[in-house]
Amino acid sequence: MTQDVEMREVPVASNSVSSSVPLTLQHLKEIASLIETGAYAKEVRRIFHAVRLTIALRKKLKASILSAFLNSVLVPSSEAHARLISYLPKDAVEDMEIDTATSAAQGPLKHSLPEIEIYCHLLVLIFLIDHKLYNEAKVCASASINRVKSVNRRTVDVLASRLYFYYSYVHELTDSLAEIRGTLLSLHRMATLRHDELGQETLLNLLLRNYLHYNLYDQAEKLRSKAPRFEAHNNQQFCRYLFYVGKIRTIQLDYTDAKDSLLQAARKAPISARGFRIQCNKWAVIVRLLLGEMPERTVFMQTGMKKALRPYFELTNAVRIGDLELFRNVAEKFSSTFSTDRTHNLIVRLRHNVIRTGLRNISISYSRISLVDVARKLRLDSSNPVADAESIVAKAIRDGAIDATLDHASGCMLSKETGDVYSTLEPQMAFNSRIAFCLNMHNEAVKALRFPPNSHKKEKESAEKRRERQQQEQELAKHIAEEDDDEF
Repeated sequence: MTQDVEMREVPVASNSVSSSVPLTLQHLKEIASLIETGAYAKEVRRIFHAVRLTIALRKKLKASILSAFLNSVLVPSSEAHARLISYLPKDAVEDMEIDTATSAAQGPLKHSLPEIEIYCHLLVLIFLIDHKLYNEAKVCASASINRVKSVNRRTVDVLASRLYFYYSYVHELTDSLAEIRGTLLSLHRMATLRHDELGQETLLNLLLRNYLHYNLYDQAEKLRSKAPRFEAHNNQQFCRYLFYVGKIRTIQLDYTDAKDSLLQAARKAPISARGFRIQCNKWAVIVRLLLGEMPERTVFMQTGMKKALRPYFELTNAVRIGDLELFRNVAEKFSSTFSTDRTHNLIVRLRHNVIRTGLRNISISYSRISLVDVARKLRLDSSNPVADAESIVAKAIRDGAIDATLDHASGCMLSKETGDVYSTLEPQMAFNSRIAFCLNMHNEAVKALRFPPNSHKKEKESAEKRRERQQQEQELAKHIAEEDDDEF
């Protein structure tokens, strides 16, 4: 049954609801009924549906509507009701009056389910964050986490994972992520013991983000390597995990794995998550440049990303040309952007790639060139550019980046002539390996046709049946021969 059908099955408010009651309040009550149905039936998918419906109503939440909703689903004398009402701004609640007589006439339902209570905490927390009431949001988030710790139900895990996210988000907005690191670790341990896989993947991502925020890459890698393995349930959380792994691998110089993780995160991310995909593409571009690859132009021309990726496009152009002066100008021009993206340290690493690319272009263009000219063409800004050029050329020759020799006495670089590959045995060897592969595939296909599978399981034909079959074949051949003679 689809989710739309499920929503129609949920009991809605009575038709006697006054027109003064906002439509958003009716939707919230329907969502509460959906959560109640899912809690009693132990159907987690209904809770997922309720969370998605809540996100759609996020921009319509007001203090007066939340106050009326809390009065309808929670017992007014309860501790949870009094605590959540205290977080809402009093002046905003008084600005809009709701017909309490009509609400009482329709008989509001009072819930004692922990799912409903935690859902109310989530609504209030989202409202406080959206209205930038961060101090009240931090207090509300801490109270919500304490309430979640006392409940161990699978239908609560979905709501708890959203509370974990906003709990970390409000502390990130107030620049106090270090204060909650211990709490997040204890929550991750609790989720592991309770086999709450959705909570595990959410808390693991929050912890990785917490460590990376303070550049604690070694601790983030230790946590990631020792965390329990489980199958990803949420595509968004899996994309975040791949992005964080890609950043860790990049800092640790493991560019190949970093590139795979970042590109996979960008492909799996939803189309609506434009900001996340922009960040993935920024880091992927730098990693590919560090690997010596040149990203395609289509990467920078994606819809909605042209302006954001413009600095990285100019950076790629500088690396492709091998112009150190252009690279330096681009780095200075967009230094604020690179610092905001926290990629400035990676761009410093690209300087060596720019020099190596320029040196490769020089070795192709000149068979003999002095080190003075090499330093001038590379635009080395140092006190002794000739000595620096000599060390750079020597290292490039040792690493195999260029095919040349260094004449120290005359201060020149001698490039070897580029040989014709077709004058060597390399094409013949490649062609021979392809022929051998095709012949091997042909032989395997012949063997598969000659020996059909399970042929050894068939019963052997007896001598009597074989004689009967041969006699029938002889009679059939004789009959066909006689017919042919008659036609002729």
